[in-house]
Amino acid sequence: MNKILSSLGGLLAAAATLSAASLQDIPLKDIDGKDTSLKAYSGKVLLLVNVASRCGFTPQYTGLEAVHQKYSKQGFSVIGFPCNDFGAQEPGTATEIKEFCSSKFNVTFPLMGKLHVKGSEQHPLYASLTGKEAAFPGDVKWNFGKFLVGRDGKVLKRWDSKVEPGSDEITAAIEEALKAKK
Repeated sequence: MNKILSSLGGLLAAAATLSAASLQDIPLKDIDGKDTSLKAYSGKVLLLVNVASRCGFTPQYTGLEAVHQKYSKQGFSVIGFPCNDFGAQEPGTATEIKEFCSSKFNVTFPLMGKLHVKGSEQHPLYASLTGKEAAFPGDVKWNFGKFLVGRDGKVLKRWDSKVEPGSDEITAAIEEALKAKK
């Protein structure tokens, strides 16, 4: 058991020290269970958000979709990562999450499979986003934490749950990132 925990700890430490550009190489599952990665969005500006269906911040889906629609033709995408780590506020299956997002909030931006953003089961993507070597280290504090990733795959900004997707702060950062060349 100690060997397994030690190996897991080593893997998480390695993931946390990955270079920003290698975020694109971390394996993910989409909401339908298909293998993917951020490489599928190479050259785009991304807003990565851990989402939940039963949270006080769940209405932010409306703002996330609006930002996605506003900038998608310019090479931008919101990507939602369902997460049940905070108050068990995302208990649903992938099918239930997908249905909820489309029926209640008309979400068209990509959703990934449910993952952990903190703790011993933290997904390597979030280990890289929040680890000691990350651009903005520190645990995600709650649902709807946001990371802005530039066209080059590097994390540019980070916001907590309280910052609305359509805020001046996020809008300005997205527009600045869209101006940058890869």
